[in-house]
Amino acid sequence: MSKTENKHNITLSDSAAERIGYLSSQGDDRGKKLRISVIGGGCSGFQYKYDFVDNTEKEDIIIEKNGATVLIDEISADLIKNSQINYVQTLGFEHFEIKNPNAASRCGCGNSFSI
Repeated sequence: MSKTENKHNITLSDSAAERIGYLSSQGDDRGKKLRISVIGGGCSGFQYKYDFVDNTEKEDIIIEKNGATVLIDEISADLIKNSQINYVQTLGFEHFEIKNPNAASRCGCGNSFSI
């Protein structure tokens, strides 16, 4: 497995690392890594996609913290450079959130953005 340097300055919050660690220790996702990608679509033009996967691709950006592993392909990493991946819990809602300084706008749920 080749590890590509995180030159995109993408960080993982403690709460996100904790949640990823928990999810990757359960059921069918046991031992898997969280892949985050940016795909076309959503209300604003781009949207974030989250999947648990077994394999690392050669050009993946690998972010590790407290036992959690996140994989991001190079093209997606360019769109979310200097971002923080966070996990937010409120009274009635919990979700992963990407604090993306490159987004000119985002939808109300925060899963879709434009540049």
